[in-house]
Amino acid sequence: MHGAQRFSGVLSLVGAAVLALLAAFVGVVTITAPASASVVEGAPSGRVVLIGVPGVQWNDLDSARTPNLWSLAGKGGVASLSTRTIPPEGLPVTCPTGGWLTVSAGQRAGAGGTACGPVPTPVVGADGSATVPGWADLVAFQKAGSYKADIGLLGQTVADSGGKVAAIGPGATLAAADKSGKVAKYAASPSELPDLTPYNLVVAEAGQIAQAWDRGGADRQSAAAAADRTVGEILAHVPSGSTVLVAGLSDSGSAAHLHLAIATGPGVDAAGVREPYEPGWLTASSTRQEALVTITDVTATVTHVLGLGTPEGVVGRPWEPTGGSVTAKDAVSRLADDDLASQVLKDVREPFFLALVVIQLLFYGLAAVVIRRHRRMFAAAQVVAVVSGAIPVSTFLAQLVPWWGMPHPMAALCVTILGFAGVIAGIAFAGPWRGHVLGPLTVVAGVSSLALLADVMTGSALQVNAVTGYEPVTGGRFYGFGNMAFAVYSTGTILLLAGVAHVLRNRRLLAVGVCLAYGLLTIFADGWPSWGADFGGVPSFILGFAVFMLLVTGRRVSVIKLALVAVGGFVAIALIAVADWLRPADQRTHLGTFVQQVVDGDGASVVGRKLGAMLHTLGNLPLTLLSLVALAFLFLVLYRPSQWGAPALSQAYGHAPALRPGLFGALTAALAGFLVNDSGIAIPAMALTVAVPLTLTASVRALQLSTSSTPTSPAGPSAPAGTTAPPATGRR
Repeated sequence: MHGAQRFSGVLSLVGAAVLALLAAFVGVVTITAPASASVVEGAPSGRVVLIGVPGVQWNDLDSARTPNLWSLAGKGGVASLSTRTIPPEGLPVTCPTGGWLTVSAGQRAGAGGTACGPVPTPVVGADGSATVPGWADLVAFQKAGSYKADIGLLGQTVADSGGKVAAIGPGATLAAADKSGKVAKYAASPSELPDLTPYNLVVAEAGQIAQAWDRGGADRQSAAAAADRTVGEILAHVPSGSTVLVAGLSDSGSAAHLHLAIATGPGVDAAGVREPYEPGWLTASSTRQEALVTITDVTATVTHVLGLGTPEGVVGRPWEPTGGSVTAKDAVSRLADDDLASQVLKDVREPFFLALVVIQLLFYGLAAVVIRRHRRMFAAAQVVAVVSGAIPVSTFLAQLVPWWGMPHPMAALCVTILGFAGVIAGIAFAGPWRGHVLGPLTVVAGVSSLALLADVMTGSALQVNAVTGYEPVTGGRFYGFGNMAFAVYSTGTILLLAGVAHVLRNRRLLAVGVCLAYGLLTIFADGWPSWGADFGGVPSFILGFAVFMLLVTGRRVSVIKLALVAVGGFVAIALIAVADWLRPADQRTHLGTFVQQVVDGDGASVVGRKLGAMLHTLGNLPLTLLSLVALAFLFLVLYRPSQWGAPALSQAYGHAPALRPGLFGALTAALAGFLVNDSGIAIPAMALTVAVPLTLTASVRALQLSTSSTPTSPAGPSAPAGTTAPPATGRR
């Protein structure tokens, strides 16, 4: 009875802490949320000239060859533009048609097929209007897809508010058309529409770069110069006081790139004041990254500048200036380098993971031999294991060094990662903690947890273009915890808490309090929309943390308890998502956006897409093999007796009983993460890359502390003097 009361007390404490955090979150959201998020009614205010230059990249700009774009880059806000849309089947690029349609809908759109074709030539009416041929087929294609893009939304929104829309060029017609596929005023070239004054929205095309690609890849510099001349012709007709947006809406080759985004003139309405787009970096709440915006943001930017808010169905957010100042030269240099980083990342990611898997497999094989037969090599094995356990977090810390710009990027990346791992290992062995079973483990786990916690609290910069992070070109995620980062973070956190529990083992209440406080903080940071914004991570993390807390306090883990905790985890993230959804649409993260998708009846398609992506990851043979071999090493090598007596892992449990709860908690979080996240097998693979080497480190140290005079049995070791035996599995 006394045990049941203590267990009830622990659960009550956990529940109260979780509810308090959720209440605080909901309170903050309620207090800070503006009163309205709906589209502003009435006629549009101001004028926007949107110039689409499909295919243009920042390294195309030159002060002599492209003087108009160069001048704009020095006058307004600038950023890289991620142009991910729905590509043709089998092609990893954005086509011009898909880019224009995505601007039209404010959601990823495409045209189907297996190749990028020319944009359709509009049918021009006698009244100067134009209609997109095959519009009904384009609408049907979007409805059949998972994104359900509502093409024509931008033009329809402006027209319904009483505004006038004009298009210059065939591609521009796709973006400016209303939901029937028609635009009221069309001109084939800038000279045919010299007076832009009557129009609230003018969409213009400078398509020479994409057209050169269609012709088989004519001279790119000449095409860029021709596009720049068209931009100059358009600018010559722009009335004073207009907002000019320039966007490189698509790719122009076989590889996807980051493209150009420039904004000049009056900006979005911030608290009743129009903040102008002045020389400096642009950002958007969709990315939360300085100098990075997305193609779906273009739609929201247009409607916000016109005072129309964000139409329902638009997933982007308006471009906002970040302040400061930047010259055209500096902008081109930095943003071209950002694109270079993304290209190099695509080149090195696959060979890096292959190398990581091969090295890990060799390491496990050699470690198995050392554990069983070569005691004199224990010290070297421990050092290698600590370095190996530090490699995952070092893949993020490597972003502090511009390795992508070096002559041999793959070699530079590996050296940089090993350098950071070596520094972390040096700290792990630098102090008196090196002699303790969980000393080095706690240091590496602590760095893994704290570094990523600090990263998400300060903008997630370490994950952008990291080999284990997310790449802006792909556009899957721009902020918060990516799935691999979550695996490192959750595993590091739980193992860190195991080390803390061991250090405070003689002060039980303090140990429980510290573990609860830091554990709940890290879970909260994982789900908080302004930090981690991790939907699948929160329930996984809560489940793993609960297993750790139950075991470390000597409680039995049962299926019923796990089921209740799992339900609680999903309730927690559901409450956070709903609270995020209650904020204005322009301030929501993907958590609140998902709630809106559920409300709109699209939740099942989103979940289905994520589930399909998770199952698809099982086809990743290297990561699947790495996961299986790591688990085999853990349970068939460390858990089996060697010639030194008891199993190495049991020796470690005997010296540091908190290791067992930490390891089981970390593995539980990894397994749950595999089941509920679209990255699937990548989560346990990365988690095991942290957990197994660090567990080996503790096991080797435990074997070193064992003496031949200490009798042991294959079933398990006698508890060393001064330690507490691990709790029995069946204890309640």
